Amino acid sequence: MNQRYSAALQLSLLIVVVFSLIVSVVFYFYRGTLAPLFEGIVYVIICQLCLFFFSFVLIQKRIENFILTKVKSLYQDLLPTGIPLNEDSLQKDVISITQSLQKFAKESKLEIELLKDKENYRREFIGNLAHELKTPLFTVQGFILTLLDNNVTDEKTIKKYLKKAASGVDRLGFIIKDLDLITQFETGVNTLNVEQFDIATLIKDIVEMLEIQAKKSGINLQYNLVSDSPIIVSGDIERITQVLTNLVVNSFKYGVENGTTEIEINELSDAKILVRVIDNGKGIAEEHLPRLFERFYRVDKTRNRNEGGSGLGLSIVKHIIEAHNEKIFVESTPLVGSEFSFTLESQQKERTKPPS
Repeated sequence: MNQRYSAALQLSLLIVVVFSLIVSVVFYFYRGTLAPLFEGIVYVIICQLCLFFFSFVLIQKRIENFILTKVKSLYQDLLPTGIPLNEDSLQKDVISITQSLQKFAKESKLEIELLKDKENYRREFIGNLAHELKTPLFTVQGFILTLLDNNVTDEKTIKKYLKKAASGVDRLGFIIKDLDLITQFETGVNTLNVEQFDIATLIKDIVEMLEIQAKKSGINLQYNLVSDSPIIVSGDIERITQVLTNLVVNSFKYGVENGTTEIEINELSDAKILVRVIDNGKGIAEEHLPRLFERFYRVDKTRNRNEGGSGLGLSIVKHIIEAHNEKIFVESTPLVGSEFSFTLESQQKERTKPPS
């Protein structure tokens, strides 16, 4: 049944049914007097059809006039000031107007849901930021108040407390610096210093630089390169160093005793390579993966950041890779390990091309 006429049809049928019932009751009580009028059943059917048609036309007209009046009022409220209302288009098809309103309502609902998600994200971000700032602030405040209130005179104790307070200040500095860096990437203020460099050499340098930290964490840090030949890529070497360092250090934090972190390079094509940081640590549950690169997001809410840092490492990694117009990926299985990988533009084809 056409949705446009369903209400009028139903009401018209109801009127005919009620009319028929009334006629039946009257005929039952006055059948002796009214019997000649109902000798022909055809006349009854004709009366019912006329009543149905008349009711349908009248009700449909009233419904359309009512809808048009309401829609005109609604459109006048929704249309920007100065834009005239085309009444002819409104009168042509009420269904098209209804569909437009339904579409508008659906889009508005989606927009409201998006705004709710953004508001929830904003609240969570502010809460996480407050938590991250509160810890080092309280540390600094606690040690300074201890020195002031207890009249500490021992020089060694004073130096010890001041060093711990300075550590809290450094932590605050890391957070502010990293937040500023993310803001620069998001607003497009930060520009990359793109150049060609050998990423194989860079990886070797990073492994050598983090070797002591890896041993302290009980992690065997190694790299796996397909050859000793240089692998030339395009990018900001300082930022790519930051990406690799953050990913490797992150694997230490969530590693296991006597675990392994390995850096690999795979060639995707002549123009792309894939840099992989693989560990056999604790792994990450699947529900956390979509939010892993959010600022201050923690998989384990009860876990303190005893390792220091700003809590923004993975978020910075994502922003740097996206600033290079590249992709970053993460795969993880609990109790098996994780793999973070990202693409870079390779210059191998250009470098190995014979001179013309």
